[in-house]
Amino acid sequence: VSGVGITAASAETIFGALTKAYQYNSTLNASRAGVRVTDEDVAIAKSGWRPVVMGSSSVNYASQGGTQLTTGGFGVTIQQTLFDGFQTLNNVRAAKAQVRAQDEGLRNTEENILFNAVSAYMDVILNRQIAQFRERNLAFLNEQVRAANSRLDVGEGTRTDVAQAQASQALAQAQLSAARAQVRSSAATYHQVIGDEPGNLQPAQAVTKLLPSSLAAAFAIAAAEHPAIRSTEALVDASEFSVKSAEGTLLPSIAAQAGLNRDYTNRSPNAAGLSQGWENAASIGLSLNVPIYQGGRASAEVRQAKESLGQAR
Repeated sequence: VSGVGITAASAETIFGALTKAYQYNSTLNASRAGVRVTDEDVAIAKSGWRPVVMGSSSVNYASQGGTQLTTGGFGVTIQQTLFDGFQTLNNVRAAKAQVRAQDEGLRNTEENILFNAVSAYMDVILNRQIAQFRERNLAFLNEQVRAANSRLDVGEGTRTDVAQAQASQALAQAQLSAARAQVRSSAATYHQVIGDEPGNLQPAQAVTKLLPSSLAAAFAIAAAEHPAIRSTEALVDASEFSVKSAEGTLLPSIAAQAGLNRDYTNRSPNAAGLSQGWENAASIGLSLNVPIYQGGRASAEVRQAKESLGQAR
């Protein structure tokens, strides 16, 4: 009794196998990493709204005609885009749509991996049971061969009976070898999907009560909730925003700049009327850029984005 209790306690359940697959499956972990990669695209797109701050410094020395000139300085420059043809706005929207698509794609991968885990779990149980039945069948046929030989020895049987029994025995041996090979194959698939060797597996319960009430209801649920469909819908949204972003390159852009510099000059010997030492300088301004001709690149990118949208749809 104690031995049976220990075996039951250490038996693997289907829920434990699904937990291992969810945590350790390499394909699933790679998909999670892909989602984290896509998440950063939102921050990258939002950077178009933020200022760019640059620091600079320089030191130069020159000598000509007996005059030595040393110059240097440092400064800070700030540039802020005020209008970029709505490119940043649409890039952010496209990046968020891509994140939604990746999230739904991850859900789809999770469903497929867990389905494969369930299939691998049940295949191991099934093939082990088939192998046991093959072993029992072979043991029965071994007895049949022994009985046929015994009848032949006492003159109650024929060599044909013995040959037929031996043929059935050979077929059973081949079937048992195939069944054992299938057990090893299903165990390898189990290890590939779940990440662990199959131990003592408990039978799983039927999930009939969890199924939709009808085939039409199943189609309706899939159309509304299946992550592969929702992922594709999000990719369509991302493609639409990408078209608008590409069209924004044809519009004017406005940027503001501001800078603060401190420069140093030293001349030896110094000529009369020339300043030396430190000087401060500050600047601020606006720039307007209007695209006139871009070699056809912008128009080609717009057409490319539109074709990508059609492909996504």
